[in-house]
Formats: sequence, C-alpha cells, structure tokens
Amino acid sequence: MGSLLLAVIYLAFISLGLPDSLLGSGWPTMQADFGVPSSYAGYVSMSISFMTILSALIAPTLIKKLKTQWIVVLSILLTVVGLIGFSFAKSYAVLFMFVVPYGFGAGSVDSALNNYVAKHYSSSVMNFLHCFYGVGAMISPYIMSLALAKAHWNEGYRWTAYIQTGIMLVCLLSVPLWKRSVSDEADDEQESAGIRDVLKLHGVIPTLIAFFAYCSGESTCFLWTSSYFTGTRNDISAETAAAFGSLIFGGLMLGRLISAFVSDKLGDRLLIRIGIAVEAVGILMMLMPFESFIPAAVGFAVTGIGMGPVYPAIQHMAPVNFGKKNSAAVIGLQMASAYIGSTFMPMVFGHIQQAAGIWIMPLYLTIFAVMTISLLEFAYKRLRT
Repeated sequence: MGSLLLAVIYLAFISLGLPDSLLGSGWPTMQADFGVPSSYAGYVSMSISFMTILSALIAPTLIKKLKTQWIVVLSILLTVVGLIGFSFAKSYAVLFMFVVPYGFGAGSVDSALNNYVAKHYSSSVMNFLHCFYGVGAMISPYIMSLALAKAHWNEGYRWTAYIQTGIMLVCLLSVPLWKRSVSDEADDEQESAGIRDVLKLHGVIPTLIAFFAYCSGESTCFLWTSSYFTGTRNDISAETAAAFGSLIFGGLMLGRLISAFVSDKLGDRLLIRIGIAVEAVGILMMLMPFESFIPAAVGFAVTGIGMGPVYPAIQHMAPVNFGKKNSAAVIGLQMASAYIGSTFMPMVFGHIQQAAGIWIMPLYLTIFAVMTISLLEFAYKRLRT
C-alpha cells in the first residue's frame, strides 16, 4: 500500500507542474488575440503567484482541518476550474476572474505534499518527488505546442484541464490508502503549531530568507538565461539562445535525480553544501573569458545541477530541524518565501541588467548563492544553541 500511495503522490506532483509552463508557452498567441502588450503576461503571472503565496500561508490550517489527501483533491479541482476558465477567456480581463482558483490550487497542495513527504519519507523520495514536478512542467509546453499546431491556444488549457481531471479522480480513489497510512499522524496534525509560533523558533527566519535567496537565483535563470547568451555573444543564433533557456531546468532535474541516489548516505546538510559548491563552479565557468560560448553553456547546466538538491533538502529537513508539529507551518512559510523570490527578483534583475548590462547576471547569481549557504549555516548554528 505504501508504494501505491507514493505513486499517487508522484502523480499529484506531476499535476502541480502541469499548469506552470502554459502561460509562457501560449502567451505570444494569447497576446495577439487579446490585443495587449507582451509585458501584460507579467500581471497575470504575478496575480497567480500572489494567490499561491496566500494559499501556502493558510496551508497549515487547512492541513489540520482537511488532511493532506483532501487538500490534494480539492487543490487539483481548483486548478481544473482555473484552467477551464482560461480556456474560455475571450478577453484579457477575463483571465483575472480565474487567477484565484488557478493560483490558490497550487500553494496548499505544494506545502501539504512537501510536509507529508518530509515527515514520512526519506530525502531520496523528496528529490524524486521534485523530479516529477519537473516532468509536469516539461509536458505542458508540448501540450500547448500541439494545441497551437492543431487547434488554438484555448485547447492547450482545456486539454491540460482534462489531464488534471484524470489525476484528480485517481487521487480521489486513493483516499482509502491515505487513511490507512496517516492514522498515526492524526494527533500530530491536531497539535500542529501556527505560523506565529514557528516564527519565534531559532533558525526559522534565516532559513526563510535562504529559501527566498535560492528561489530568486533559480527563477532568474529560468527567465534570463536565453537573454544572457543573446546579449553577451555575437556568435550564437537566436534559435540556439532560445534552446539554451532549458539548460538550468535540465540541470536541476539531473541534479535532483543524482541526489535521489546519494542523499540518504550524504544527508541533507552535506548535500546542500556540495550543491552550492557545484553551483559556484558553474557560475565561475560563466565568468571565464572563453572565446566560445560552449563553456558558458556548460556553466549554466552545472549551475542547475548544483541548485538541484537545495530546494528538496531544505524542505526535507524541516521536521528534523524544527519538530514534526512545527513542520507544516515552517514549510508553508518556506513555500511563501519561495514564491515571493520567484515572483519579484527576476523582475528586479530585469531593471538591473537594463542599466548595467546582461553580463552582470553571474554576479547576481553569486549574491544569492552566498546568501543561501551563509544563512543556512547560520541557521544550523542557531539550531544547536
């Protein structure tokens, strides 16, 4: 039963990744249909992120009242509503009617599943879990691409909603599996601490800032890698630069896959230290003045590999570092910190690079890498006092 439940959890994480890439891949066509500037995608994305942050913050309360299995089912249902709403949108303004279920469906399920896996499974499972999120995020652009080739962008959202509905039904049928597996955690969830309580714990605040820093660097790479190559190299085509946008993402998936096989032996803290060290090597490769663009491309991939284990390891350590009764609130806060960094810091870099030049990107990433490891090491020391 445990293996079957774990398969359902992996499937739920695929569903979490599915909606995340649709807006970016479909926006060029959507923008033309709605007759709005290209930059207007940012307002939709930020609105979705805002709702996701709110959802992550109330996740500890929802876990107490609804339990993880029902949060999963209801969150996927909300996402389906948001996707269907987007698919029927005839104007730009209509999108904002559905950003609430679209974003709200992500934060709580992300926090709930991370909390559940951190409590009941190994670090290896946590790394595999985040690999499956990547599977979902990689599938949805292909769905949108097929929709644009065969029908219209609306169908991309609609087809994704159909897949989400199927996953939701599987999760609904799996509820008895959860009941058998979580019978021993009922009392633990009833005693779970609130957000105000956990903010007073040693090490929580520096961990939250470290998580913010890590996700700021990661999301900056997602958005600006292609622009970095276009802006710093004359010997690279626009098509190649666009393809290089996937270097960090591919590196992340590879890093998490490798970590899944070694994390139980190395432990979360050592894995983070190794990951940041590998990330530093990747950033250094970007900075080296090679004539060819290949070393820089390899540098971005290496940076992604180094980043890979950091996110899952921080999440997995929450019950150990702060106690099981505090983990739901801590992970909810971590998710909120992650979304704040992912939402705003790539935009901040956009203004910085406009003034100083895109070449500054490796230095920007260095700041966040140093912040991440410094704050985590500081948090570890606070936890020992």
